[in-house]
Amino acid sequence: MRIALFSPEAMDGALQILAAGGVVAHATETCYGLACDLTNPAAVEKLFAMKNRPADQPVSALFPSVQEAQKYVEWNDRAEALARSHLPGPLTLILPLRQDAPPVFPTPYALRPNPTLGLRVSSHPLAMELATRFGKPLSTTSANLHGKPNTYSTVDITEQLQNHKGPDLIIDSGDLPLNPPSTIMDLTTDGTVRRGKI
Repeated sequence: MRIALFSPEAMDGALQILAAGGVVAHATETCYGLACDLTNPAAVEKLFAMKNRPADQPVSALFPSVQEAQKYVEWNDRAEALARSHLPGPLTLILPLRQDAPPVFPTPYALRPNPTLGLRVSSHPLAMELATRFGKPLSTTSANLHGKPNTYSTVDITEQLQNHKGPDLIIDSGDLPLNPPSTIMDLTTDGTVRRGKI
């Protein structure tokens, strides 16, 4: 695992790694997360193997704006109200995937008959820059092994992933505040999957 302090050069390197199908760890407004190209099935498979994440637990997609997210999901009034109040910010909204959406692979395997997609629009400037400059949906999932605590420093990441193939690059933004994870709301069932700060 290569660690680079946050800098313009580190961001340029991260974008090159993502374009080549690699995985990058970076800061978010909640904890450190792992980004890969969600339009690249091999990159998604690499991400799931890295986290030891079950294939039936899809990761969410990071978008630079609500407007970009709307190209992929079936938007509704409830999503609009929540987005106006809380996005950008630590909120994940699960919505039906549009039939005409560009290809996206939130799991390593085929999508379900009625696929959904969790979307995030981060308020963290680094995550926002990555999403904006990359121009395609990125994964947004915590930089930890499945079932282990969230990571708030590069030390946390390297300790958890030292016996696994870790991310190709960790952008070091220092130790992050111990914020709770994002709130996840499934708007296909009108239920709260995970309660966070919101």
